[in-house]
Amino acid sequence: MPATFVVVPVWQGAGSARAMSHADGAEAIRGDLPSAATIVVDVPVEAGEALETGVRRYSALRRVRERTEEALAGVAGLAITIGGDCAASVGAVAHATRRGGGPLAVLWLDAHPDLHTPETSSSGNFGGMTLRAIAGEGAEGLALDAASRVEPGRIVLGGARSIDDEEERFIAEHGIALLEVADLADPALVVAALEATGAERVFIHVDLDVLDPSALAGLSYPLPFGVDTPELVALIRAVTARFPLAGAGIAGFAPGSPEQATDDLPAILRIVGALASGGSTTNGDGGRPAG
Repeated sequence: MPATFVVVPVWQGAGSARAMSHADGAEAIRGDLPSAATIVVDVPVEAGEALETGVRRYSALRRVRERTEEALAGVAGLAITIGGDCAASVGAVAHATRRGGGPLAVLWLDAHPDLHTPETSSSGNFGGMTLRAIAGEGAEGLALDAASRVEPGRIVLGGARSIDDEEERFIAEHGIALLEVADLADPALVVAALEATGAERVFIHVDLDVLDPSALAGLSYPLPFGVDTPELVALIRAVTARFPLAGAGIAGFAPGSPEQATDDLPAILRIVGALASGGSTTNGDGGRPAG
């Protein structure tokens, strides 16, 4: 079954001066997606209020979460969520876990682990809390509940190269697999890390800042020494050849201009294509077809 693209131009989880550019990035990617297979989530225009949660723009983020899950509820096959910032992937993971089909692992490809809570974050930006929310910890209405959360032991981090003390503590406490950029050049290492979680399906999240800035200019948090595009595409193809793809998300495209978006889109579309083709060999229940 062909993939369905759910475009979520959320920017309220980001904290950089270019936060709103994440919405522009999602719309730029949308322009190259097949319209018949694309759903667009209506993201509030306003920033939103924290409402004493410790999360900046909480009220808007909660509405985006609800609207994203409503859109995903109507998707029968593979859903690829296109952000916006990383907040777009939280509802997408919830959708993947609720569909069933065996234990789910999350492969989080990101320059940052995003493992803060409102209590440990110095900025209050939800983008730095998204994976912790997927593990079930964080603000009510944003953190996944017991029925949809992913246990930390089924999370594999890849390409993180800016890790805070609290994130290091959480990673060590839960034995989360942490793969360096150099490890991503060997897809077999990533597949082995996912196999070690005992998972039968995988959700792949790609924050584009996992890439080296030389590969993509439109990054709000560029960090040197990232992976290059061909390595990332090869990694995705290897993972989806081994595991049914239960869902995927792309986030973090923040072009500085329409011209920059045009220059960056070929690399992004290669990643989109790898994810979409990975789902083409699975059936609607997330399992491999017989034969």
